[in-house]
Amino acid sequence: MHKFEIYKDKKGETRFRFRAGNGEVMFSSEGYKSRASAVKAVESIKKNAPEAAVDDMTAAAKPEAAAKPAKAVAKPAAKKAAPKKAMAKA
Repeated sequence: MHKFEIYKDKKGETRFRFRAGNGEVMFSSEGYKSRASAVKAVESIKKNAPEAAVDDMTAAAKPEAAAKPAKAVAKPAAKKAAPKKAMAKA
């Protein structure tokens, strides 16, 4: 059965992790200074997570990756033009 585990890390901070039914850690939290803060975070997740939206950022990354090579091609052309202008002035 899935569960939240609240524990202390090596620095003495309180953290929590969520384990799936097969025992695998699915996610873990940041460090909290107090146990009460970690418990509040767990309760908030349990209350609000069923309504949480999923924002898939992988689809947005593809067009950006395609645009980067075009910019890289334009930069060397600009560098080649600069020395010609300098030579024309001399």
